[in-house]
Amino acid sequence: MKHTDKELQSLKEEISQMWKLVISQLEKTKQSFLNQDIEIAREIASREKRVDAFELKIDCDCENYIALYNPVAIDLRLVLSLIKISSTLERIGDFCEGIARHVVDDDCNTVEPQIIEELQIERIFDVLISMLSDSFVALESENTKTAGKILLKDEEIDTLYHNSLDIIANYLQKNTSHIYCGLKLILLIRKLERIGDHCSNIVEDIVFYIDAKVLKHAKL
Repeated sequence: MKHTDKELQSLKEEISQMWKLVISQLEKTKQSFLNQDIEIAREIASREKRVDAFELKIDCDCENYIALYNPVAIDLRLVLSLIKISSTLERIGDFCEGIARHVVDDDCNTVEPQIIEELQIERIFDVLISMLSDSFVALESENTKTAGKILLKDEEIDTLYHNSLDIIANYLQKNTSHIYCGLKLILLIRKLERIGDHCSNIVEDIVFYIDAKVLKHAKL
């Protein structure tokens, strides 16, 4: 194995470690929110520093690789994709921390459980975890066959998000004393919807690296 190949493998291992950490953060966020578990929420907030550290290191290592080896073609696409993916994973980590802070605040535990069930928040979490896990497998296997299926899941997230606005609006019309918590719930679901968008961005970066195709703005 050439020295440059070893460096690239090292970069891929770093992104894999960061990815697994962010998947774990998202899984813990689901557990924390659905069970209103403040201890797990605090753990999520604490581990966010590790996610930030990963992004800084991967950025630095990728920049050094470009400066030292002047990569071209697929190697350059890989390094550029890893820079963007690490940044996107960091943003997902931020959203997980934001939801964890919502649980730690513990000022909205009066919302009825049936509303949480009607909003299908558990389903949203499950789809997001699936998107993040499937895209991880796509990069590890360097296979983009599942890219379309992953992107379709984001459409389901968008639908659930838009439905949630009507559900919360109707709930607040009948329960005006819960307006503050209803607004916080909208912001929380918006964070989940943004995680879905970021998962889609990661898939686009993987397709760019492996297939040399640009999916961004493809609908336009």
